[in-house]
Amino acid sequence: MTENRVLEDLFLREKPAKILMGLKSSKDAVYATTLSKEANCTYSHTTKILTHFLKMGLVEFEKKGRIKHVKLTSDGWDIAHNVEAMTKKFLQIEENLAKGVKKGAKKTANGKKEANSK
Repeated sequence: MTENRVLEDLFLREKPAKILMGLKSSKDAVYATTLSKEANCTYSHTTKILTHFLKMGLVEFEKKGRIKHVKLTSDGWDIAHNVEAMTKKFLQIEENLAKGVKKGAKKTANGKKEANSK
């Protein structure tokens, strides 16, 4: 698998995005089990995703005795912020589509939509 494909698989899937958002929303270091519950996936899948994030420099682990916490690095915060912004934009587009609003369309005098001819 090429490097670009790995990145696409990692960030354009629901579970990794949810784990990233869980880390972002927590502000402080959290348990991997907490993230797995938030993302609705198994602990082993969560740790596999976190290992990928660690290799990319997006997260770091803090180990205190037997307890291991996870937190975002500064690069992780940047990526999480961008994923969050992208998610919000997609939701906005979906809401507009549900309302029947299309970019580049205008209503005619009889109330029907017609595409702008620019």
